[in-house]
Amino acid sequence: MTQKARFMQYRIRSSNDTPPANLPAGESWERNTLRDVLLEAYKEQRRARFWRNLWRALWVLVFLAVAANSLSSSQSGPGSSLVNISEDHTAVVSLTGTIGDEYEDKTAMLRESLEAAYKNHKVKGIIIRANSPGGSPVVSNTAFNEIRRLKNEYKNRNIPLYVVAEDVCASGCYYIAAAADKIYADPSSIVGSIGVIGGGFDLTGLMHNIGVKRRLKTAGSNKGMGDPFSPETPEQTRIWEEMLADIHSEFIKAVKQGRGSRLKEKEHPDIFSGRIYTGNEAKKAGLIDDYGSIYSVARDVVNAPKIIDYTPEDSFGKLFGRRLRAEISSGLQAARSKIW
Repeated sequence: MTQKARFMQYRIRSSNDTPPANLPAGESWERNTLRDVLLEAYKEQRRARFWRNLWRALWVLVFLAVAANSLSSSQSGPGSSLVNISEDHTAVVSLTGTIGDEYEDKTAMLRESLEAAYKNHKVKGIIIRANSPGGSPVVSNTAFNEIRRLKNEYKNRNIPLYVVAEDVCASGCYYIAAAADKIYADPSSIVGSIGVIGGGFDLTGLMHNIGVKRRLKTAGSNKGMGDPFSPETPEQTRIWEEMLADIHSEFIKAVKQGRGSRLKEKEHPDIFSGRIYTGNEAKKAGLIDDYGSIYSVARDVVNAPKIIDYTPEDSFGKLFGRRLRAEISSGLQAARSKIW
């Protein structure tokens, strides 16, 4: 309510008041109204100051909580609170989502979680709970090599490392899974997709139809390779095919290194064609070893039915930082679009 409206309200309310006997009616009304308006304005300023200071205090508390949580997370790695468990158990590490997500380092998560599990002498087996459609071949290869390194580093512990595929373990996820001692899946799981994909759009026809010409300046005949507004030359097509074939060969080499003679290439010549398999088909092709869930594998294979999750939970600081990075990235993209 504005001061003018409040003034009119007091004027209406005060018009019926009976002035004191010792003051003229006009003087009493003006003094009372002015006093009430000034008092109300003062109260409103105090309320505004109170809420402003309250919000400032809340933001300071949020900042301190984020800083303290981030500090505690950096000082205590995954599984640090689990090292003193006195009961035999199976350690589970969840591998979910896209491999190579810019907001989450899957390799670091796997390495730190597996190290925590290997260091706990009550761990009788480790299961990577996989549910991912794949992603970056670089991150997948790095994670594959880190898992094999850790297995070799702690080989004296004789702790088996298994992968259990849930809904899907394809492409980069299967790349990582190949590093395990054995792979289990549900008969209806989606497994495989040992291939590499790359693509884009050719908009040169659209540019021609609307009468727009591309002015792209490069130093190097292939510097603009992949530009959707420029035609692709036969040389560039060959380069793309060679690059994809090279990455594919690394993928195949890792799978053969991990699975060995269990792969049935003769009976399934399309095993490296990039196709996907159900769990039933994958078992026949040697892509998985048997059927199972984390519960059946922990109970019947590891013989340690108690399951402890070693996957690090996202702290409030990480979630806040992830959200902040997303907002900054969105803002930069919006600004870039306005500039261009």
